[in-house]
Amino acid sequence: MRNTLLTDTARRGRRTAIGLAVVIAAVSGGSVSHAQSLFSNTTTPLPGLPDNHFGTAGTASVTGGATTATWPTQFTQDGGDQSASGPYDPTVTTAPQRPAQPENTGESDDLNQPSEEDLNQQYDQPLDDGATPTDRTGWEAQRREEAAAPGVRLGTFVLRPSVNQSVNTEITRDQGSKETRNYLATGIRGTLTSDWSRHALTITGEGVYERNLSGNQNDTDPNARIGADLRLDLADDTIAHITGNYSFEREDVADPNAIGDASEQAGVHQFETEASIEREVGRIRGLAAIGASRDVYTDAKLSDGTVFSMKDRNRTGIDARLRLGYELSPAIIPFAEVALGHTFYDRRRDSAGYQRSSDNYATRAGVAFDFGEKLRGELAGGYQRVSYDDARLDAVDAFTADGNVSWSPRRGTDINIGLRSTVQDSTAAGQGGWAEYQLSSALAHQMREHLVARLTGSATYRDFQGSSDNNTTWIAGAGLTWSINRYLDMTGDIEYETTTGGGSDQDILRAGVGLTLRR
Repeated sequence: MRNTLLTDTARRGRRTAIGLAVVIAAVSGGSVSHAQSLFSNTTTPLPGLPDNHFGTAGTASVTGGATTATWPTQFTQDGGDQSASGPYDPTVTTAPQRPAQPENTGESDDLNQPSEEDLNQQYDQPLDDGATPTDRTGWEAQRREEAAAPGVRLGTFVLRPSVNQSVNTEITRDQGSKETRNYLATGIRGTLTSDWSRHALTITGEGVYERNLSGNQNDTDPNARIGADLRLDLADDTIAHITGNYSFEREDVADPNAIGDASEQAGVHQFETEASIEREVGRIRGLAAIGASRDVYTDAKLSDGTVFSMKDRNRTGIDARLRLGYELSPAIIPFAEVALGHTFYDRRRDSAGYQRSSDNYATRAGVAFDFGEKLRGELAGGYQRVSYDDARLDAVDAFTADGNVSWSPRRGTDINIGLRSTVQDSTAAGQGGWAEYQLSSALAHQMREHLVARLTGSATYRDFQGSSDNNTTWIAGAGLTWSINRYLDMTGDIEYETTTGGGSDQDILRAGVGLTLRR
């Protein structure tokens, strides 16, 4: 009787959690940071290093910990730790997009095995990469697991929260002027994941709130994001995903669409939802997905105190994509993907009288690879075209490069490289948009048992077709994380950012130290 009651309680909790995830996904919708990109991307191309490899929350755009979302790889993602710093074991071969199999079995995956044998394995989806051991073999893996924060058990879920408090300084040089501000940044992050024998639900959230101690810039600069991923193990190598994401941030002053004389840039609410289904038939890998997006802009405040409405930038997008891959080997899967979509602006014409709704077409081909924990990732090249309803606006054609690579050349050293290509809509009269290319990289090295050093960098190139205003933003950063104990870290970061070309001449230096409390 008691076991029956416990089972009923667990089932009710699971149904409630699934219902919550579906609701989140249903009311969400958005695209990547003002961009039109028909392929599944996150807010950053940088694959997810363990969270504790990224430093003081709010310190910097790259090292601030707010850009550690994992780049989705349709056929190579196995839900495991992205750090890939353990020794390569050729006997460990994970079937793409399946619930995780027991490690070091010494046997290759059998695609014809009964679905019950596969689906009942516990899905190894990490809640917080910072709590996942970077070396999963032997006594060292056990030691790292024992040293990690245990999290909080909530029925069939585990919650791993963390709070960061930092003191930071920022020096901005722009067109010969210099401005310095000192501020406090408070960051909150949490991951909630299911511990079910079948299906999986993962919810992640984080936010940063800044408060100036001195300086003339905005007193507060909040940003936040939350995402949910519900994986449904259907049957016979068929998996469905329902995802939902929401984020809020201020438009960057370096963005070409930013208001030049604004004392406070517009806030951007971004929503995103997608439903996808994946199927394996022999060596064939197929995926079909449909998504919706929604971008909502708040008003900008000008330096003279007036308010500038941004409602003509509000828009909704829908898109669909198909992907087909062929397994040459368990480690190499070439693929081709096509996508199309449409973007609807709330107002038929913007403040300058242009119709900016558009049709989007994209195609790409590449290869997904997984050589164990030493090397894995995905690289693809393609073509994208965005054509606007207004004949006065030229279409944007762009050759694209996308992907991510996670490489561990030696134990305790992780290198991640990411590529992303998007098309951004412009607000300038007579200009449809521009192509944007971003290259990001991160290196983390464990110097001592409790000390991790980090180097990060990125380059963002904006190609304004038919114009000489092309510009590039460079970012380089470094940091240290000292794990005082399993619950407390001390972090320190420094970062330099510069934008060149297109009449831009801005340099920003940021530095900060902080403490992170984990549970």
